[in-house]
Amino acid sequence: MKWLDSLFIHWPVDIESLRPHIPPALEIDTFDGQAWISVLPFRMAGSWLRYTPALPWLSNFLELNVRTYVKAGGKGGVWVLGVEVSNPVVVRGTRFFFDMPFYHARMSLKAMNKSLHYSSQRVHHHGLPAEFSATYRPSDSITYTEKGSLDHWLTERYCAYATDRKGRVLRSEIHHAKWPLQPVEVEIQTNTLLDVLGLRVPATAPRCHYSPGVEVVAWAPKSLKNENTECDI
Repeated sequence: MKWLDSLFIHWPVDIESLRPHIPPALEIDTFDGQAWISVLPFRMAGSWLRYTPALPWLSNFLELNVRTYVKAGGKGGVWVLGVEVSNPVVVRGTRFFFDMPFYHARMSLKAMNKSLHYSSQRVHHHGLPAEFSATYRPSDSITYTEKGSLDHWLTERYCAYATDRKGRVLRSEIHHAKWPLQPVEVEIQTNTLLDVLGLRVPATAPRCHYSPGVEVVAWAPKSLKNENTECDI
């Protein structure tokens, strides 16, 4: 798959407010003792399962993740707190196999001069109302993060954790080239995605990045009980 036109918006968040959202088997990951939460709107393209063809109506859609950072067995990854998706088939399929907060949303991504405007309005049946809209404009040239920096810690994550419908914690390995990042000017018009989670972030400006995108390969999730691996991010 390809993750394109990706906007990273990061805020520091109180670690205690995150704990109820995270399974006990996972440790909340921190950078210099600080937990973070991120909102990532992007465009999915060319998504397909190995040995099957890509289907345009199923492989290309808009997605917006609300995520935080966790680790198990010393391996850092992401935990999604909410996922807005424009394709209802993807939402239903994911919810059938996993206990994951995927929601159908009415979404759009529009180019305006040198800016992009992204909007999302949740329309999921029985889902709490949540909206996001922002206009962003990349600037300057592409750079790559340095290992050990906060920006590297926030963006270079190569596994995702989730639970199945039996409550077992799973880990899915992810591989892609290093994110090409650009500074970006962001104007957030609406964001109630954190409100519905009961999370509060500082009123100060968030830490933001833009990426034109990367090609991604993801492996099927495996139970943590079947793994005993460690790595540095």
